[in-house]
Amino acid sequence: MAKEKTLDDLFLDTLKDIYYAEKKILKALPKMARAASSADLKAAFEKHKDETDGHVERLQQVFELLGKRAQGKTCPAIDGIIEEGEEIIEEFKGTPALDAGLISAAQAVEHYEITRYGTLKRWAEVLGMSDAAKLLEQTLGEESMTDEVLTGLADASANEMAKAA
Repeated sequence: MAKEKTLDDLFLDTLKDIYYAEKKILKALPKMARAASSADLKAAFEKHKDETDGHVERLQQVFELLGKRAQGKTCPAIDGIIEEGEEIIEEFKGTPALDAGLISAAQAVEHYEITRYGTLKRWAEVLGMSDAAKLLEQTLGEESMTDEVLTGLADASANEMAKAA
């Protein structure tokens, strides 16, 4: 008979998912920074890469709190989102719409991360893992701030540049 799955199992499974996602994002951000036309967008991607290093470290701390080895589990969702971003780079390279497309791809990543971190934080609270919840909340705040920065860049110039004839 199969072992009954609990919220603890779901928490660990989702933790592995976001760990995999963060590692993939670390590889994608330098490509996005190189592709960006705007110096501000390049800088935002580079800053977020540094933050993402911190996200990985925090996730490793959560694994340690659980007494588990930090390991990822393939996440088809993030693989697909990153693939879409790569398609935007290929299809819009050298056009005024590239930066707006890069921002949209980056925001798809951020929104995925926000949902995962928000869920994990809540589950950690329910499971009585206050230290894990604090680590996850810190990352959730950084992901939300990055999303706001991207919206600001889109509104400040990228969207207007993209519609130029």
